[in-house]
Amino acid sequence: MLSVADAIAQLTTGVSAAVGSEEVAAHQCLGRILSADIMAPLDVPPADNSAMDGYAFCYQDAVAENFTLPLSQRVAAGQAPQSLDNLTAARIFTGGEIPSGADTVAIQENCRERDGRVIIDKQIVAGANVRPKGQDIQCGAKVLSVGTLLRPQELGLLASLGIQSLPLYKQLRVAFFSTGDELVEPGNKLQPGQIYDSNRATLNALISSLGMLAVDLGRVPDNPTATLEVLQQASEQADIILSAGGVSVGEEDYVKQALETLGQIDFWKVAIKPGKPIAFGEMQGKPFIGLPGNPASVFVTFMILVRPFLLRSQGCGKITPALHKAKALFSRSGEKREVYLRGRLVEGAVEIHRNQSSGVLSSACWGDALVIQRPNISINRGDAVDIVPFSELGLV
Repeated sequence: MLSVADAIAQLTTGVSAAVGSEEVAAHQCLGRILSADIMAPLDVPPADNSAMDGYAFCYQDAVAENFTLPLSQRVAAGQAPQSLDNLTAARIFTGGEIPSGADTVAIQENCRERDGRVIIDKQIVAGANVRPKGQDIQCGAKVLSVGTLLRPQELGLLASLGIQSLPLYKQLRVAFFSTGDELVEPGNKLQPGQIYDSNRATLNALISSLGMLAVDLGRVPDNPTATLEVLQQASEQADIILSAGGVSVGEEDYVKQALETLGQIDFWKVAIKPGKPIAFGEMQGKPFIGLPGNPASVFVTFMILVRPFLLRSQGCGKITPALHKAKALFSRSGEKREVYLRGRLVEGAVEIHRNQSSGVLSSACWGDALVIQRPNISINRGDAVDIVPFSELGLV
């Protein structure tokens, strides 16, 4: 079996963006990936401006006049100021452009107006409360790099530069299906031996949350002909193919067999728990990843193995989540595989769900982090353990 690290390396090494580029209106770009660097067309802010409501003046003038200056103008935000007359001050408001000739702003709480003059607290220092031109962004600077995933803060930053449209990688089309005669669509009545298909709902949401187009090919019965047909359909409709179930060694597991017939398998089985039976290969030129069929296994293996592959294929620069440390509130014996425990953070420490079965999807709803237990390493209560908060995986 491949280690988790080796599996991720094999999945992502040499992968480049699988799709072309397109120009998209900025308000439609949330969760999408930049296909080119973005350079600043202007300074932000475009001119020196006031950080506070108060009075703008030349510090040396204030010193010369014992910090008492006549008022010569009023500057509101969005208003073009006149040059400041010598030995005067301007009433100014937050965001107002600093008049030429002024270099300092005194906040209004530290000033007094009397007979058209302002008396300034002498404790003020030169340059106070001025936001200089280009403080946030300088014209010509690289603002965002190719491969950046666009979040609300990036879109706000780009709006501050007046940018209306952006070059993005086209969205990957990711086809997925689940296998199993026992699966039933939600809304139908269960018969003996049947369960509802939760895996497609999970995969649809996870794929969509990455800004990709999820192509649901439904449930495939346990027979070789139907499996071959859905794989053929997937290769014609999508850039990447995922399946849930059918890649183990059971007599009714046909996905791996079909892939060997129509394509190739690069690896099968990864030393991960929950998981292990994971097939990675190619189906008529399209990458294929076959996941286990148990719901918690689908969730974990997608987040740890599939997510970095999809992000790299979409052109994203950052594909692996940052690891954090937390104190274990539990003890657990080591196992041969790398285990991803569904955990919950508690004031800098982490507890784990009482049932870590691969079929218990509720553990992922209960938790807010994955706790990594390295192979053959036991965890004792109080140990510092590696965790991946769900927020690092784009899950909130």
